[in-house]
Amino acid sequence: MKYLFLFLLVTIGSFAQQTAQVDFQKISATIEPISSSESVTGSMRVQFLIKQATDSVYLDAVKMRVTNKALESVNVSATADKIWFTGAFQQGKSYTAFFEYEANPRQTLYFTGNQVWTQGQGKYTSHWLPSLDDMNDKIEFDLTVVSKFDKTVVANGALVKKDLKDLKSYWQFDMKQPMSSYLVAFAMGDFTRWEQVAASDVPIELYLSTKDTAHFEPTYRYTKEIFDFLESEIGVAYPWQNYKQVPVRDFLYAGMENTTCTIFSEAFVVDRIGFTDRNYVNVNAHELAHQWFGNLITETSGTHHWLQEGFATYYALLAERQLFGDDYYYWKLYQSAEQLKALSDEGKGESLLNPKASSLTFYEKGAWALHVLHEQIGDSAFKLAVKNYLTKHAFKNVSTTDFLTEVRTATEMDITVWEKDWLEQSAFKAEQAFNSLLKSTFIQNYFEAARYAAISLEEKKEQLSTALAINDDYIGQEVIYQLAKEPIEEALSLYKEGFASDNLYTRQAIALTVSEIPKELQSEFETLLSDASYVTQEAALYLLWANFPENRASYLDAMANIVGFQNKNIRQLWLVLALNTKGYKPLKRTDFTEELQNYTGSEYSFEIRQKAFEYCNEIGLYNDVVINNMVDAAVHHNWRFRNFARNLLNNLLKNTDVEEALYQRIDSFSTAEKEYLTRIKDKK
Repeated sequence: MKYLFLFLLVTIGSFAQQTAQVDFQKISATIEPISSSESVTGSMRVQFLIKQATDSVYLDAVKMRVTNKALESVNVSATADKIWFTGAFQQGKSYTAFFEYEANPRQTLYFTGNQVWTQGQGKYTSHWLPSLDDMNDKIEFDLTVVSKFDKTVVANGALVKKDLKDLKSYWQFDMKQPMSSYLVAFAMGDFTRWEQVAASDVPIELYLSTKDTAHFEPTYRYTKEIFDFLESEIGVAYPWQNYKQVPVRDFLYAGMENTTCTIFSEAFVVDRIGFTDRNYVNVNAHELAHQWFGNLITETSGTHHWLQEGFATYYALLAERQLFGDDYYYWKLYQSAEQLKALSDEGKGESLLNPKASSLTFYEKGAWALHVLHEQIGDSAFKLAVKNYLTKHAFKNVSTTDFLTEVRTATEMDITVWEKDWLEQSAFKAEQAFNSLLKSTFIQNYFEAARYAAISLEEKKEQLSTALAINDDYIGQEVIYQLAKEPIEEALSLYKEGFASDNLYTRQAIALTVSEIPKELQSEFETLLSDASYVTQEAALYLLWANFPENRASYLDAMANIVGFQNKNIRQLWLVLALNTKGYKPLKRTDFTEELQNYTGSEYSFEIRQKAFEYCNEIGLYNDVVINNMVDAAVHHNWRFRNFARNLLNNLLKNTDVEEALYQRIDSFSTAEKEYLTRIKDKK
């Protein structure tokens, strides 16, 4: 009780001032996640330097319990959202505190199947590890993670030792440099490891779930090339001991650039066909670029968030340009410009310095701002500015002014207009973007093809035929999108040319835009089932099944062993079509039903489950198992999937018979599920 008034005083006036009082320098923690209770226990040794004399400092810690403490010179105690260190702290002196704790995190530490992983982006690491929600105090974190003996752990830094004790493994990692708390992370699971070595001798460790080892090459294709390119292009050596990447189930985002340890969604684990439409290349490059932009240097506040996301997006584009060429680069710029212009035209444009701006603004407008600046000041000045910016502020926090200072030092060109147009204005500078795009011959040709959209089919047939003959991915798609607005009988010859081009994306555009297949194109459409694209195969299977009922069995037989992407898109469509094909393998229909219903279960990833729920809802394939799985999904940690399931469940419960049956078995559900069901019932 003697510290109560102290806590109240600090709460009222001085949280924001802590960085002026203390520098937390090193945290050495041992962490053990407990899957059975979805909890965590830990012990921590905290070293901090007092910058101004004070009697209390703290770490953020959400609903944690201190279970043991030592070192009497520093008293340790917990409140609802902090762990406090109190004592007669003197200016210029360093102190060490040690304590043990436990917590039941409601977020940030996730248990999915046989995996455990973290996601602390923003200020959420304090839910599982006492740390600092403020990005402006960087700390060296050395983690030891305790796992079952047969699990693999990936975390920040270099693995320096692995000990086996009492059927548990102790994975000890060492960081050499400080970082913001939100970048602390680990993943635990049944992972297999590969290692590559960058041109600069930096070890690159690549992990996959053991069940997915056959997908290593397409999943991690170009990883070393991306790493080597970014080191060279940025002009500053990779700043950490090593680099690791690991995909996990039910991840919240595409990827997260934890220091030395990117965690990403297993939706990007693909085979050679899946690579065509859903590869990891862009996310791979984006998260790696963050190791410099965001991790080596970190924004001081959300006002400068574009310094992280805009730079990572831009350098990922540059990496893709290196891999796939100028046409791809300008196409991606054009696509984002269209989105930004549409937002701006609706009066919803945002300044890059708006801390509440959308991801589209921070990522894509930020990349456009850098693209234009790069063009205006030239390659040498741009690279010099970036190099000096990173070097001067390494392992520190930065603002937009810090970057602009280095740009102005590197060039004699006045960037005041650029600063106003691209950083301060909410409107997207579409004319500047258009003029930049026109520097690409490919974009000129694309715009020429797009101009034909306003011309009648009869007048433009020759031009469209010429455009198809170019055999370009994007121009070919544009031609097909224009044909989609015309009667298909009048465009048969052009469709045949599109098929004959053997361009994967031109053919895909046909599969995605045609709804009724004329007999004259049946054989061409059947060839789409063999294209190296699961998007194309899925669309073609449904179209052929719908348009040629007499051949349904043969189409189903041809695709019976195709699974598709990680979400089993083709397999699940196949099951629905098989169930709706009269007489097709009647002895297997019960198996087909059960398989589709089972995909709604919690043993599968949310991507698989969501598609299964959609199909079960569409064809009325509900039973108690599916409904119970929907309740489980309604309390899932992934908010998009959770909201989807809740909307579906709410509609289902409009049926009073279903509602009554569900609430009769409410005691069979978990605590979280019962709380949710009770809450929605009370709202009625």
